[in-house]
Amino acid sequence: MTDVELMLYGLVVGAIFGFVLQRGRFCMNSAFRDILVMKEYTLLKAVALAILVQMIGFHLMATMGWISLNPKPLLWGAMIVGGFIFGIGMVLAAGCASGTTYRVGEGMVGSFVALLGLMIGAVVTKVGALAWLAADLKSGIFKTITTGDLGVDPGPLLKEGSTSLTLANIFDLDPWIFVAIIAVVILAALVWKRGGEETKVEGTLSERIFKKGWNWWVTGIAIGIIGMITFWTFKNYALGISGGWFGFLNALITGELHRLSPEMLNWFTFLVIGVVGGAAIAAVIAGEFKLRAPDARRLLQQFVGGLLMGIGAIIGTACNIGHILSGIPQLSLGSMLGGAFIILGCWVTAYIMFMRG
Repeated sequence: MTDVELMLYGLVVGAIFGFVLQRGRFCMNSAFRDILVMKEYTLLKAVALAILVQMIGFHLMATMGWISLNPKPLLWGAMIVGGFIFGIGMVLAAGCASGTTYRVGEGMVGSFVALLGLMIGAVVTKVGALAWLAADLKSGIFKTITTGDLGVDPGPLLKEGSTSLTLANIFDLDPWIFVAIIAVVILAALVWKRGGEETKVEGTLSERIFKKGWNWWVTGIAIGIIGMITFWTFKNYALGISGGWFGFLNALITGELHRLSPEMLNWFTFLVIGVVGGAAIAAVIAGEFKLRAPDARRLLQQFVGGLLMGIGAIIGTACNIGHILSGIPQLSLGSMLGGAFIILGCWVTAYIMFMRG
């Protein structure tokens, strides 16, 4: 695939992703915060279903040889610190990486300011003044724990040369065993009803797609399928957000068009640009696009939140999408650790801001 084709594919996939995010109101900050603050589980169900769809899809495609799984390495110190910082940031920013991005497409000025903070935080931590911190948390006593350290076989489904730890290889079992176990747990949780019957979405098919908010299960399935398409299209790399925005600002500052390596030339950055465009299209069609700006104090809070998200994503090697939505379906122990501390940071901050008497 040529560089231009990569960019165009990234833009198209991103636009579809943004459309689905906007119609489904898909934001992990809301999903995790709401179960603590409001005892509301609807968005969490969408997250769980998207993980399940991708988990089955990723392993099916890998088994058939269409992709190679590329789980995050277990950088335990970086993922604990980075995940916790990111979780704090997304509560302050009033949106996770994906939620902040799609809300920019709706005309939310606060989300734009948070996104600006995310980009600055990512660049400063990746190539700027805080690069030492990210490096220190990935070396020395915090170095990557690999399959070689534990004397286990990486397994046949991983990208060639990968030494990342997964649930499958650490226990030396077929990954489908864990896929099946996790699928049963998720499905059991999804059928556990909370808060009464779900409101039925009325209207014609066109109105339900373009005008009405989507049900959680439609959103979860759609995002899961998009994640599968992304992995298959771009090979060895699933959905993400923060890395694309790092590439965007880094390219503006340095003129460097390569995000991490030549084979991923700019597609990731075009994907996140596509998310904003797709969300804007969805918001305009639904009559939900409007420029809205909070007060100065709120803008400052969201900027600081975005800054922390950018710092946390680089230290922890991924944002909520990279770890929770894309890494956990690959059974990555690193992503499970990073995702757990993102949630913990979210809960601690939400408790302090919204629940402490």
